[in-house]
Amino acid sequence: MGEAAIEYPQPAPRTAGFGLYVHWPFCRAKCPYCDFNSHVRETVDAPRWGRALLTELDHMAAKTKGRELASIFFGGGTPSLMEPETVASIVSRAARHWVFAPDIEVTLEANPNSAEVSRFRDYRAAGVNRLSIGVQALDDAALAFLGRLHGRNEAIQAIEGAAEVFPRYSFDLIYARPGQTPGAWRSELREALSLAGTHVSLYQLTLEPGTAFYARAARGEFAALESDAAAALFEITREEMDAAGLPLYEISNHAAPGAESRHNLVYWRYGEYAGIGPGAHGRLALSRGANAPVKTALRQTREPEAWLAAVERDGHATCEAEALSAPERAAEMLMMGLRLHEGVAAEAFAGETGMRVEDFLAANALDEMIAAGFLEWRGDRLRATASGLLRLNAVLARLLP
Repeated sequence: MGEAAIEYPQPAPRTAGFGLYVHWPFCRAKCPYCDFNSHVRETVDAPRWGRALLTELDHMAAKTKGRELASIFFGGGTPSLMEPETVASIVSRAARHWVFAPDIEVTLEANPNSAEVSRFRDYRAAGVNRLSIGVQALDDAALAFLGRLHGRNEAIQAIEGAAEVFPRYSFDLIYARPGQTPGAWRSELREALSLAGTHVSLYQLTLEPGTAFYARAARGEFAALESDAAAALFEITREEMDAAGLPLYEISNHAAPGAESRHNLVYWRYGEYAGIGPGAHGRLALSRGANAPVKTALRQTREPEAWLAAVERDGHATCEAEALSAPERAAEMLMMGLRLHEGVAAEAFAGETGMRVEDFLAANALDEMIAAGFLEWRGDRLRATASGLLRLNAVLARLLP
């Protein structure tokens, strides 16, 4: 439908908030499309890892006293390989350090394998109130191509199990797979909607350098879908999701109004977040400049065993902590915020950076992108149009000085 798509109410803009991200780096197998910090290990000393995560949590909490915690997100890797007791201890320790928002969201990512599904009720008892399931496809051949260890029936059973246990749940699908046709994607999407709750994440397949898929495509083993064909699938996605009452609120995420991922909104609205675990990133306002708070970019040691050793030795594994300049904060805020349907509020941008949007952007770039139909002002908010979302990387490359 493009620009004629139904305009549903979007999440009410509010304070970006403060979130906690917990990274569990271990998986049963490495998916060929994945460029996340995930690792396969034959054994994991769960009690030792649990103690180290609590130690790094204590370290981050000492830097962020007085914050109200809006969300906790257990990501990975495969967090549903964590012991429920470890999850419970982290949620409990977080409650000791910060005031929980009345509607705090505690999300855990899970795979739909039967062994992990059997733990759903234990995770709920540990304090998780939102589950995000890595389904990726509802077709056995597609799942095999994507390197997933579950089949279609396991995926459906996991979604149905989540609906019984959690007040909120979501699942992921990957589209624009090689050879995927509009008709096949529309059919798969409609089946997904018959299983969905109030949130679905739909990602276009991208070939990231360093992944197995990138190497296989370079060898000619398969060809990525052409950009025009992928764009057609994006339009189908918007049509079907709008019709189902789950409009796009971010490039790859769709939800009923009020059911958006609160944790991810912290990122996209350029709020504060602490990250613990191997390779985790954070953005914390640890100082104040002349015109605005100054965010510090933090990164934890990436390699799991090195991270563990650093925490046990030093009490944390922060390997980088860099105060971001106003132009750096401005660029990050635009890169994150223009992913959202709501866009970037001029007032929030000025409060974060001390600058006007128009004064920061490359000369003439904003006028050019608006004239081309890729960006628009909606009130005092700069946002990407549907056409702009399709080519956001190119739009940002032109915008940013």
